Amino acid sequence: MRAVAVFLLVLFTCHSLHAQQQQYKSAVIAFYNLENFFDTVDNPLINDDDFTPKGEKNYNSTIYWSKVQHLATVISQMGTDINPDGPAILGVAEIENDTVLNDLIKNPLISSRNYKYVHYDSRDIRGVDVALFYNPKYFTVVDSRKLLVHLPEGAKENIFTRDVLWVKGKLDGETVHVFVNHWPSRLGGEERSAPGRAAAAQVDKDFIDSLQKEDPSAKVIVMGDLNDDPVSPSITEVLRAKGKINQVQPGGLFNPWVEMYKKGYGTLAYQDAWGLFDQVMIGYPWLSKDQKGFFYYQQHIFNKQFMIENVGKYRGYPMRTWDGNTYRGGYSDHFPTYIVVLKKV
Repeated sequence: MRAVAVFLLVLFTCHSLHAQQQQYKSAVIAFYNLENFFDTVDNPLINDDDFTPKGEKNYNSTIYWSKVQHLATVISQMGTDINPDGPAILGVAEIENDTVLNDLIKNPLISSRNYKYVHYDSRDIRGVDVALFYNPKYFTVVDSRKLLVHLPEGAKENIFTRDVLWVKGKLDGETVHVFVNHWPSRLGGEERSAPGRAAAAQVDKDFIDSLQKEDPSAKVIVMGDLNDDPVSPSITEVLRAKGKINQVQPGGLFNPWVEMYKKGYGTLAYQDAWGLFDQVMIGYPWLSKDQKGFFYYQQHIFNKQFMIENVGKYRGYPMRTWDGNTYRGGYSDHFPTYIVVLKKV
């Protein structure tokens, strides 16, 4: 199977484009799983012992700041072929706390963008959360909250998982609702853990339904590391997302990753098989090109050559930071993804 040489995660920016005499503004909406982005300080409230200087990984400041630099390198390049400012909105997963978020946005490679973020602590036993970066030049936060995911009994050994982050904001003056997700993993087996991901998907669905009941034209974005592929039941049956635009009805979701997944493209690899867990989906109001607001244009997986493992058993995979307890010095074990939306000027 193949990985994609384009694209990720979750970017928003506005920039002028020209096509057939029509001028457009563009927005990149991205998502990126940052793979175990911990600081080096032991937090007794979570299970972060491995990511401390005394842990099995011998995690230290040198490794940490290398990780910051590598993540900033990827973020600095995502979507810049569309807009030189890069992501206007970027959802991220596997971050420990606001310390790592602050260190990342201050990195010289992206500091000029003046990124802000929305983040809440969750009760995940590993202490990893989701967050949303945004460029205030293009996006303004109106409201936000964390949405608790109740795991069904037996779905996972732990009773808590990552919360869903909901952020309401203005993208170039237009109201949008962003849901950042990191659904329960497949640890313990795909079948056993599936009810946990279905429960997380239902949290998204219920909140989206409540928004659309008040405003049928509400523009919704669902993004994240879903630990499921675009054809999995959590997405096709719970979220009821469709892979073809002409199949999406009012109130429905469009998933632009279905056809790419069926063609063998992916964002992570396991046992030489590609999965496409990192997705960005959009609601029906994004699909019409005949509107004053932003409309969907295209999707990408961002995977430049420097982000791909070139030796060993993971050759061809995303170049990860860790191989077990061995520091590999890569970027992430996931490629980021993003969609591009356009608006007529």
